[in-house]
Amino acid sequence: MTDRLHPRQNSELLGHEDAEHEILDAWTSGRLHHAWLISGPKGIGKATLAYRFARFVLAGGGEPAADEGAALFGAEELPKPDASLALDVEHPVFRRVAANGHGDLQVIERGMSDDGKRMQSVIPVDKIRAVGHTMSLTAGEGGWRVIIVDGAEEMNPNAANALLKVLEEPPPRALLLLITHAPGRLLPTIRSRCCQLRLSSLAPEIVDGLVARHRPDLSAEDRQVLARLSDGSVGRALDLADSGGVALQRDLIAIMNTLPSLDMKSAHKFADKVARRDADAIWRTAVDLASRSLSDLVAASARGEDFSARGYAPAEAAILTRLQTLARPDQWIDVWEKNTGMFAKADGVNLDRKQVMLNALASMENVARTGV
Repeated sequence: MTDRLHPRQNSELLGHEDAEHEILDAWTSGRLHHAWLISGPKGIGKATLAYRFARFVLAGGGEPAADEGAALFGAEELPKPDASLALDVEHPVFRRVAANGHGDLQVIERGMSDDGKRMQSVIPVDKIRAVGHTMSLTAGEGGWRVIIVDGAEEMNPNAANALLKVLEEPPPRALLLLITHAPGRLLPTIRSRCCQLRLSSLAPEIVDGLVARHRPDLSAEDRQVLARLSDGSVGRALDLADSGGVALQRDLIAIMNTLPSLDMKSAHKFADKVARRDADAIWRTAVDLASRSLSDLVAASARGEDFSARGYAPAEAAILTRLQTLARPDQWIDVWEKNTGMFAKADGVNLDRKQVMLNALASMENVARTGV
C-alpha cells in the first residue's frame, strides 16, 4: 500500500487534458480570467488541477501575452498539444508549494473548531475576508498571488457575500481558484463571475491503473469492482478499498440473492459487521453500497438496461436481473426512498445502526414478497 499524496504534492494529473489545455490557451492568448471555478465529482483530481495551475503561475510559467502576437510557448499563439502546466518536482516552486510554504499562495478551507476536536461545518467569513486583504497586497516575489478556496460550497452566507465583493473588484496579477463538487450551492452571482471548468469522471481504465499503483495487493478482479463502484473517482475507489468495500459489496449481493426469503442469519452477520460504533468508515461504505444497489436496480429497470452494461460481473448481473422481476420499478423506488431516509436518521438521532440495516434489508424483502 502506498500513501495518497496531498494534491499540493501530486505532480500527476490524469484524464483532464482538455481542461489543462483550456487554461494554457487562456494564458498564452492573454485572456487569463482572474477567477476560475473548478467543479466535478469528488475524488477526480479537481484540487490536483488547481495546485498544478497555481504552481505554473507562481513559477512565472510566462507572462500572459501583452498582445495577440506574443506567446508563452514560442512563436505560436496556442500551446502545442503536449504542452502542460506541469513543473518538475525538483522545481523550487513545486517544493515550496508541496511543503505548504509559498508566500504568494493562500489556501482557504474548513479548519478545526476552536476546541480542536472536530472540523468546522462551514468556511467562516473571516477566512474569506483574509482573501480580500491578501489579494490587495503586492506579491512577495513580484509575480502573482494565488488563492485556492477548496470546498467553496461550504462557505456560509456571509463568507459567500464577502467573496462576491472580491470577485467584483479583482486586483491585477491575482488569481482565485474555487474548487467545488456542488456548484449549485454557490451563489449564481459567484458562478457567473468565474470562468468555469467542469471536470468529468475518470475513465475506468484510469481508475484501475491508479488503484493498482496505490493498492498493489488487490487482484485485477477486485480493482474492476472498485472501478465500477467508484463512478470514475479514484478517491472514492481508494476509500472503498480501505474500508473493505469489495467484500461488503459481495456480502450484500449474496444477501439480496436470498430474496424474497431473506436469510436472517446472513443479514444479522452483515449488520453486526457494519454497525460497530468504532468503524464509521465501514458503516458509511455499507450504507452507500446498499443505496447504490437499489438505485442501480431502479435505473436499470426503468431504462430496460442490462446490468452487465452497467459494469456488474455476470453473476451479480444475474442476481439483480432476477430481482427486477419481483417488483415494479416504482415499488423499488419506494424502498430506496424509505431506506435513504432511515440511513440519514441513523446518525442524526443516534439510532441503533444494526437495527437500521436490518430494517433496510427487511424492506427489500417485503417488496420482493409482495411486489408485482
